[in-house]
Amino acid sequence: MIRLQRVYDEHGSDPRAGTRFLVDRLWPRGRKKADLHLDGWLREVAPSTELRQWYGHHVERFDEFRSRYIRELDAHPDAWEPLLEAARHGRITLLHGARDTEHNNATVLKDYLEARLKRPSRTKPRRTVH
Repeated sequence: MIRLQRVYDEHGSDPRAGTRFLVDRLWPRGRKKADLHLDGWLREVAPSTELRQWYGHHVERFDEFRSRYIRELDAHPDAWEPLLEAARHGRITLLHGARDTEHNNATVLKDYLEARLKRPSRTKPRRTVH
C-alpha cells in the first residue's frame, strides 16, 4: 500500500505510515529533519528542476506535467525502484510539501508506482525439466 502525506499536515510518526520517504527535490521550508521521521529522502525521484519550474503548480498545466514527469520517471528507473521494492515488502508513505494535495508530483509518482506493482515481477520463474 502506498500512502501520500503532506509534510505540513503531519503530527509525529504514525506507525501505520510504514516506511516514509520524502519525494520532493527541495527540503520543505520550516521543517526540521528530526520532525519528519524519514526513512529516506529521494531527491532524484522528484521532477527535474526545469519541469518543476515550468509547472509552477498551475493546475491547467497538470496533465502536461504528468506526461512529462512520467517520461522522466521512465528514463530513470534507478530513482524509483527503491520505492517500488519497499512497497512490495510493506506499506510506504510518500511525503511531499505541495499545498495542492491532488495536483503534485507525489500523486503522479504514487499512480506510477501502483501501476508497476500490478505488473508481474521482471524475474521469470525457473522451469522444471522432467
